[in-house]
Amino acid sequence: MSPWTYAVLGAGRQGTAAAYDLARHGDARRVLLADRDADRAAQAAARVNALVGRTVAQPRTVDVTDLDAVQALLAEADAALSAVPFVYNLALTRAAVAAGTHWCDMGGHTPTVWQQLDLDAQARAAGVSIVPDCGMGPGLINTLGAYIVAHMDQPRHVRIYDGGLPQHPRPPWNYALTFHINGLTNEYAGTTVLLMDGRLVEVEGLTQYERLTIEPVGELEAFITTGGASTAPWTFQDRLQTYVNKTLRYPGHYEWFRAFKQLGLFSEEPLTVNGREVVPRAVYHALLEPQIRARPDEPDLAVIRVIGEGIHQGRPARWVLDVLDTYDPATGFRAMERLTGWHCAVMSIFQARGDVPPGAHPQEIAVPPEAVLDALRARGIAIRETRTFLPTESA
Repeated sequence: MSPWTYAVLGAGRQGTAAAYDLARHGDARRVLLADRDADRAAQAAARVNALVGRTVAQPRTVDVTDLDAVQALLAEADAALSAVPFVYNLALTRAAVAAGTHWCDMGGHTPTVWQQLDLDAQARAAGVSIVPDCGMGPGLINTLGAYIVAHMDQPRHVRIYDGGLPQHPRPPWNYALTFHINGLTNEYAGTTVLLMDGRLVEVEGLTQYERLTIEPVGELEAFITTGGASTAPWTFQDRLQTYVNKTLRYPGHYEWFRAFKQLGLFSEEPLTVNGREVVPRAVYHALLEPQIRARPDEPDLAVIRVIGEGIHQGRPARWVLDVLDTYDPATGFRAMERLTGWHCAVMSIFQARGDVPPGAHPQEIAVPPEAVLDALRARGIAIRETRTFLPTESA
């Protein structure tokens, strides 16, 4: 019988993809797939079981705000992961430590991650590991960045570009939303800390616009968003001059959302309109979300390019890592679900197997990056590496 029991909190898109990966690749005896919506949990568990051809996923009904119930559920598992909004993750991490269960999550909010990492001593005392901020970005993009830092002799610059896109963009926004719209707005509205010229710098979202071409997708636009770089700028500040992450979109997207931001539609401060208080962000979401929500059968693609520059074998060098994944009709999982859910599941598997030592660890250094890349390649995720030596004056 397979040795491990896993718990997945959140039976939505990413949680179901993670549960599938744990069931198929994680030596799983059981996968406890929990959601506050009993029907959603049951449907997701049934889907996983049908895909893997055995009864391994078990639906559970749990409200993540009921921490006693969460702790009781986690106590049944060797390792657990969270696919619920980041606002719950700190309390859930504490519950996991109290339950004696390894913990990882899909994160997305760096200040929360720092609070989770502060639980290092408690996790070590409990004999469990904590690895926040797994997924596509943050997550896989930083694994790729860490791979360059680990394997280039003298890395200096790491520039990361990533995005989830519809295969067939619909004007005028040329975007299809596959997660909660508030997460998208937060990425565009806030600030993020990046490494520039050897210094940690706070940078505003929806800035530093540029264009680049990534084949076979074509020309894309790139700009700063928040959260993707996570803790990596701090982790690598003694080894790099640059660690920057930008989001990729089809041309035309940036101009629209920059205008929305300048108009004040991202604001959560109430305004008085015709004698009534309204929240601009709430109105904005109510109007925009139906326009950009991905259709149930809408195929997507996920693209990542990581460019590393530095010195290798005594010569200036550029390393490029490319990932291009697409909707999988065989399983029905979107590329964003595969790269987000599977990266988090891979980490949970490493934790269950004891490959991550007790304590709280930044995702990018929790395990050797090549181990994660090997695991994803074994799942059919293509990761292409190109190494080029540059003219001496590029050093």
